[in-house]
Amino acid sequence: MTFNGWIQILVYCGIVFLLVKPLGGYMYRVFSGDRTFLSPILGPVERRLYRISGTSEREEQHWTTYAAALLFFNLAGFLVLYGLQRLQGSLPYNPAGMTAVEPGLAFNTAASFMTNTNWQNYGGESTMSYLVQMAGLTVQNFLSAATGIAIAIALIRGFTKASGKSIGNFWVDMTRCTLYLLLPLCIVLTLVYVYLGIPQTLSAYLDATTLEGARQTIAVGPAASQIAIKMLGTNGGGFFNANAAHPFENPDAISNLIQMVSIFAIGAALTNVFGRMNGNQRQGWTILTAMGLLFIAGVAVCYWAEASGNPLVHALGIDGGNMEGKETRFGIALSALFAVITTAASCGAVNAMHDSFTALGGMIPIINMQLGEVIVGGVGAGLYGILMYIVIAVFVAGLMVGRTPEYLGKKIEAKEIKMAMLPILCLPLAMLIFTAIAVVLPTGVASMANAGPHGFSEVLYAYTSAAANNGSAFGGLTGNTTWYNVTLGIGMLMGRFLVIIPALAIAGSLVAKKTVPASAGTFPTDGPLFVGLLVGVILIVGGLTFFPALAVGPIVEHLAGIHGQTF
Repeated sequence: MTFNGWIQILVYCGIVFLLVKPLGGYMYRVFSGDRTFLSPILGPVERRLYRISGTSEREEQHWTTYAAALLFFNLAGFLVLYGLQRLQGSLPYNPAGMTAVEPGLAFNTAASFMTNTNWQNYGGESTMSYLVQMAGLTVQNFLSAATGIAIAIALIRGFTKASGKSIGNFWVDMTRCTLYLLLPLCIVLTLVYVYLGIPQTLSAYLDATTLEGARQTIAVGPAASQIAIKMLGTNGGGFFNANAAHPFENPDAISNLIQMVSIFAIGAALTNVFGRMNGNQRQGWTILTAMGLLFIAGVAVCYWAEASGNPLVHALGIDGGNMEGKETRFGIALSALFAVITTAASCGAVNAMHDSFTALGGMIPIINMQLGEVIVGGVGAGLYGILMYIVIAVFVAGLMVGRTPEYLGKKIEAKEIKMAMLPILCLPLAMLIFTAIAVVLPTGVASMANAGPHGFSEVLYAYTSAAANNGSAFGGLTGNTTWYNVTLGIGMLMGRFLVIIPALAIAGSLVAKKTVPASAGTFPTDGPLFVGLLVGVILIVGGLTFFPALAVGPIVEHLAGIHGQTF
């Protein structure tokens, strides 16, 4: 590790921290229906959209109605994206002549982008036409991100409303999120990316002649606009197969910094929205502090592991950090930082090959995802994910002091505890059960590029990434098979909707409860003690659940490497 590397990491953290309050304040005004500086321009558009869709900003929904609207909307998006892929060969804006996507891969991709996972068992520039990239993938990038944010806002209302039966209006939340937040920011980011050299064109692929006289096809396309929303919306799906390691997606250190900040910006700012909506911003800062501690710990371990390098290489008398699979324009520090950011935020974009990380360096991204999207997390998903853990934490605190657990004046009872445990249990179900089956089935083992614990880590990473709706790939695993396309797709759906529905159920239950005034016996949830409790609960639950799998994967690989054993 170097001083310069830590300076870069701290500069990044400082920028994200400075964005939290202003962006959080703006989002609070948007979702509260208050006037913003964009209201004179976008207000008439918003009202026209409500008239066309037959709803109104004054119309509120019960949590079941909110959930039904969400499910039907996402089902429609899934079917449209699946159809676009299957009909791709007959549709326009296909200069490379891409043929129809095969059914298994089309299912996997539709489930992936609809759930904000953006797992890719294909190469973007060699599989998807411009039309599918724009009208299918990019549109779902916006809608899946807006869905996550809408769920977070609905759950915040459940915690903060004094009493009632409604948690908002799904259509209004989606409209405001897309119109006032995602679109304006993405327009600005797209222009910045074009200025930095990222292509944005509908022209055909370019043919070039190399210095050796060979012919080379250079893929271009409307990349900048998709990269803007893939990072801001923590989607992660690359326009090009190499993702953020491709020079057309991530040309230099400046674009790399902008993309890393984009990944965390909205997720971190939502904690401030939470504080503002309950009238105590310290509550939001408390949640962000817990997220930040877990994030910094992950960065420190990952950076240390990659800077230390491979012990087998050191045994040959070669010193230095691990640069395998990394871009020289980013180096070890920014590659390790990007890996932790993208898996902490369930983004899935990568600027280095995680398969080439050291055993412990590669373990950190896996742990980030296994903790359940709580370290900032995907846009919206990080907040409603950590709120599930907060429900468990206050329940544990209540047991310790012998009081009925409560949070923000709302009594936490059996129903909320059960609903909070469902997503915490469904994630390991999808991650571990599918992994266990895949590593014994011949069709699953045949896709593994490596034997031993590293091969196991490849499979574990894949199902962890799918169920956590992350989408990044460890590498080394051939995922474009019927088995992996179908099972990874199922894992994505489980990881998305078996978390969202219980979260909305909790919102519906809490919003109907009256707020109880704080008393001398109320456990404070806006101080260091609660931060420690929350972090402890997250680590204990995650450790007890996933340590056995990690022990036979990256941990045993690291111990074997120390003793000179390879597989």
